[in-house]
Amino acid sequence: MLYIDSIAKGIVIDHISPGHGFRIFQYLKLEKSDYTVALIINAPSKKKGKKDVIKIEKHTDLDLRIIGIIDPNVTINIIRNEKIVEKIQLSPPEKVEGVIQCKNPRCVTSSEKNAIQTFSLLDKEELSYKCDYCDTIYNWEA
Repeated sequence: MLYIDSIAKGIVIDHISPGHGFRIFQYLKLEKSDYTVALIINAPSKKKGKKDVIKIEKHTDLDLRIIGIIDPNVTINIIRNEKIVEKIQLSPPEKVEGVIQCKNPRCVTSSEKNAIQTFSLLDKEELSYKCDYCDTIYNWEA
């Protein structure tokens, strides 16, 4: 049995769908961290059978909103003094900036280097977003 210690202060990203943990790890750029991070893949889960979990020690100021696009069913646990002080249920964000890239070659964001690619949520269930500049629809691949 693998045992990962509890953390005194930090963030636990829990209930990640199996296989999405590494993707979240990459989007948060946790490989560049100078603090302890544990990525647990295929951990046993009473609800889902299996899940991924990310534990981030001491660091609590990450922008976690993007996780709602990758896996809207995760739970974010804020830890202080080895206790959960806050649980955050995520949902897909209404607006996304600088995460999704527009596929339309005629979109202004394709030719203007300083244009920030901004998308608005169209359908929460299908995780579809629309480019705010050219209206191209983007379906997030789970």
